[in-house]
Amino acid sequence: MSLIPSLSLPFLPADGSVPTLPPNPLADRFEAFFDRSVRPDFFKKMDFAEPLGDPGWFGPGSPVWHVHSNMPVMFFGLSCAAFMENLDPGIAWMGYDHSRIVERVDGVPTGRVDPTGARVRFAHSLAFFTATAYGPTPTAERAARAVRAMHHTIKGTRPDGVPYDADDPEWLRWNYATVVWGIASAHERYHARPLDDIDDYYRAFVRVGESLGGTDLPRTKGEVLECLEERLPKLALTPIGASRTFPNLGETMPAGQKPIFWLLDWAEKDLLPTWGQKLFLYKAPHPVRVQARRQLLKVALNGLHVTTGPMREFREAEARVAGRRLDDIPTSTAPLGSDEPMDRQAVEATY
Repeated sequence: MSLIPSLSLPFLPADGSVPTLPPNPLADRFEAFFDRSVRPDFFKKMDFAEPLGDPGWFGPGSPVWHVHSNMPVMFFGLSCAAFMENLDPGIAWMGYDHSRIVERVDGVPTGRVDPTGARVRFAHSLAFFTATAYGPTPTAERAARAVRAMHHTIKGTRPDGVPYDADDPEWLRWNYATVVWGIASAHERYHARPLDDIDDYYRAFVRVGESLGGTDLPRTKGEVLECLEERLPKLALTPIGASRTFPNLGETMPAGQKPIFWLLDWAEKDLLPTWGQKLFLYKAPHPVRVQARRQLLKVALNGLHVTTGPMREFREAEARVAGRRLDDIPTSTAPLGSDEPMDRQAVEATY
């Protein structure tokens, strides 16, 4: 029996269809925005409504459903994970050489952000963490296969001659630790109803890391923090990482957007472990200001979640498993064999 407060909608139709919500103009506008600007870039063939009764990898009432259903807080956690990742020079150069976020002219990175690429990257990240959290089993497996296939293409050499490989077991372990740390830490600090025991989420989320090929993954908050700090001798604030912080990122921003991005940049640094804050030369302001800023962001994130309502995919997932017992959910999602090689275009066309 789950001890997590229920997130179920109060009236689920008996036929398993998606429930009709009360009129909400703001939610409707947000849904229309997603339909226009985000969902077209989701991985293809992501069905959340069928097969009926399939709980997916976790099921309703699980720590993962509870954490991921609050999309604003979850995605802020992912941005914090990206902030942490950029402290690893290898990951920083992986992103610079291969990520859609970086603008390219004739194939050469300029170091600037590509707005279209950033939007597509946002959609892909959201699709993966939505599909693996509460998609049915085929959808979750398809999303994991797509990301693994993408990782197989990310290999190269840093300017200092050090090779990088997104399939390297050591990299997979540390990268997994940054992601689960970011999501879980943001949940602890900013969710309106955080889990009583955050280790429930850490233990459950290991299945996602295994689905991407990770092995010997940390399973508790303490183990994750140890894993992150163990890599400290290899970390550094590179020019790539520095360019993602507000003083540099905000240079060309419209004036009206700067306060928002300044607060998010501050909050990302505020969430880092002490050693990470030192790498960014972060110095905390007066404790009263810290609490005021945290409360402001908490209200904003949860207010956005309440205003927009649950994502369509989450409502479809709830309807899919309505009234069904959640027995025999698999305990592992580790790949059973090697993947066929695929380039980026093939991955996106297939999934």
